[in-house]
Amino acid sequence: MSKTKLKAVSRTQNNNRRVKEGAVTLPDFDLEFEDVPVLVQGFRRMVRQLEFDVCEMAITTYLCAKAHGVKFTAIPIFLVRDFHHGAIAHHVPSGLKSPADLTGKRVGVNRGYTVTTGVWARSIIQDEYNVDLSSITWAPSGDEHVETYRAPKNVVPLPDGDLEAHLASGDVVAAVGDSYDNPSIAQMIPKEFEAGVAALKKRGFYPINHTVVVRDDVLQKTPDVAIQLFEAFAESKRQYVADLKAGRISMPSRVDKVHMAALDVMDDPLPYGIAPNRKTLEGLIKHAATQKIIPAPMAIEDLFAKPVLNSVG
Repeated sequence: MSKTKLKAVSRTQNNNRRVKEGAVTLPDFDLEFEDVPVLVQGFRRMVRQLEFDVCEMAITTYLCAKAHGVKFTAIPIFLVRDFHHGAIAHHVPSGLKSPADLTGKRVGVNRGYTVTTGVWARSIIQDEYNVDLSSITWAPSGDEHVETYRAPKNVVPLPDGDLEAHLASGDVVAAVGDSYDNPSIAQMIPKEFEAGVAALKKRGFYPINHTVVVRDDVLQKTPDVAIQLFEAFAESKRQYVADLKAGRISMPSRVDKVHMAALDVMDDPLPYGIAPNRKTLEGLIKHAATQKIIPAPMAIEDLFAKPVLNSVG
């Protein structure tokens, strides 16, 4: 019996490489991956046109889309995690000393207000520097993947979308969501990687950036796809973590170095499933509601496919 073909998108990195290259397969499904060089374009195509059967997805884009009725559901596969202390930049001549100085200021946002890195960076500003985020005017450089989303009143997009120019001139004194090679712009938090590691060790802050979503009609027609996707991606990840622990990654990327730092705290730097990630998911949902990415907190069990609610891998 031939396998069901599924159109898929996921950016290749070491933890999913074996699935993408076919070394790890699904019993009843063939994943036919489309190469989308700029992954965020894949997110947008999925959110707006449901163009793929299976798609890697920025997790706050997913929350926002789910709240607005987009017909896809996540599998608790968390392909990307990162530290985000380095995603807060400032205009050096403005004389700001720390994110605590951002109260009442105008702060840029790379791309849309709902972008996941921006959400996590704002959570750092709130939780570590005690800033009321509603006191800041947020200035995104682009639009939102979810077309029906309406941002709060303190979100005022840049008219020309050129965030770096506005930041370099001091028109906005800081920005979240990106880094810049410009002498008048610098990261606001020194030793950002070390700060991320410290936040992980001190308060368990280990942000999730990307998950995997499946169109609801695919889940309804073939419920086994959720379990098979979960198991395949989990097996690929387990083999990668074994390589990481054994020192078989010859030229570690920054992504690998994040995972290696997490190994100092946990046995698996990329746990999949709700149970080992509940605290992080609850924190993300809380921040998404506080920042008005979603209208109200959402139940975790309503966000993930039912066949894999108890899966851990």
